[in-house]
Amino acid sequence: MQEKIEIIKKEFEEELSKSSTLADLENLRIKYLSKNGSITLLFEDLRNAGREEKPVLGKSLNELKNYCQSSYQALKEKIESSVSSDFSSLDLTLPGRNTSFGRKHIVIKTLDEIKSIFKRMGFSIYDGPEVESDYNNFEALNFPDDHPARDMQDTFFINKDFLLRTHTSPVQIRVMKDQPPPIRAIMPGKVFRNEDINARSHCLFHQVEGLCVDTDITFAELKGTLFAFAKEFYGSDIKYRFRSSFFPFTEPSAEMDITCYLCKGAGCRICKHTGWLEILGCGMVDPNVFKSVGYDDEKYTGYAFGMGIERIALLKYGIDDIRILFENDLRFLRQF
Repeated sequence: MQEKIEIIKKEFEEELSKSSTLADLENLRIKYLSKNGSITLLFEDLRNAGREEKPVLGKSLNELKNYCQSSYQALKEKIESSVSSDFSSLDLTLPGRNTSFGRKHIVIKTLDEIKSIFKRMGFSIYDGPEVESDYNNFEALNFPDDHPARDMQDTFFINKDFLLRTHTSPVQIRVMKDQPPPIRAIMPGKVFRNEDINARSHCLFHQVEGLCVDTDITFAELKGTLFAFAKEFYGSDIKYRFRSSFFPFTEPSAEMDITCYLCKGAGCRICKHTGWLEILGCGMVDPNVFKSVGYDDEKYTGYAFGMGIERIALLKYGIDDIRILFENDLRFLRQF
C-alpha cells in the first residue's frame, strides 16, 4: 500500500504541473480529493491493513492528503489572481469595437415592402399551411381533373389527397370558408413546384396572392388597385398594360406588364428588349370558385391576383439567377 501512496503522489504532481486553468484544477480535485477520488479510496483500503501497519500507513495517507490539498489550493489562488489581474488591466476609456449586425434577406425585404403597401390600401394578411389538400389546392379553385398542374411533373404529392401547395391560392379558399364577404386580403407564403432548378426557376419560391370580394366589384377596380401598387413599388413614372391570359380560378384573366424601370421602355437584356416586364397574373374570381365555398355568385363578385416574390426581387435589383437567392452567400446578401 505504501507503493500506491507514492505512485498517487507522483501522478498528482505530474497532473498538477500541467494544470493551467480553473477547469483543469477542478478535474484534478475530482480525481484525487473528491468523495470518490483516489486518496479517499486509499483510506477505505486502510481498513484491510494489518494492525502493526495501520499507524504508519495512516500517517502517510494523512500527509499525502494534506500535501495534495495545500498544493491544489495554492495553485488555485495563483490562477484566480492572474485572472482578476487581467480584468484590472482593461482600459474602459477605449472606444468600443464595431458590432456586425445581421440584415434582412432580399426576399424577405421585398415581401415586407409588398405587404406594407397592401396594408396601407386596406388589405388584411392571412396565411395557411404549406401541406394542403388536393381539394383546396385544385378542385375548389376550378382546376379540371386533367389540368397539367395536377401531373406529378409539376406537383409534390404526399399521397392522393395531400400535397405541398403549388400556390398560396388555397388560403383564399380557407378565408372564404371561414368568413362572409366583404373580404380584402393578401396571402403571402412559400410554395413548391416539382421543377428543374436553373437560373430562371426553382422548386421552392414565395408568392403573394390577393383577394377582394364584395358586391359590385369590377375589373376596373382591379386595374386601379394593381396600378396603384405598381406605382408605389416601382416608381410613379411607369406605364402599364394588361394582356389577356387564362387561369382556371379567374374569368376573365389577365397578366400585368409594366415598362422596364431599368431601360425606361427602350429595351434591354432584363426585359428581353421588349421594353416591358410581366409582374403578376390577375382576373375576376370565377363563379365556380364562389360556389365551392358557398358564396352566392349572383350577389358577389371579386378579383384575385398573384405575384412571385423572387421574380419581383430579380427584376427590381437586376439579378439574373434565382439560385443565388437560396445560397446564403454573405458576399451577395451584404449588397442589399
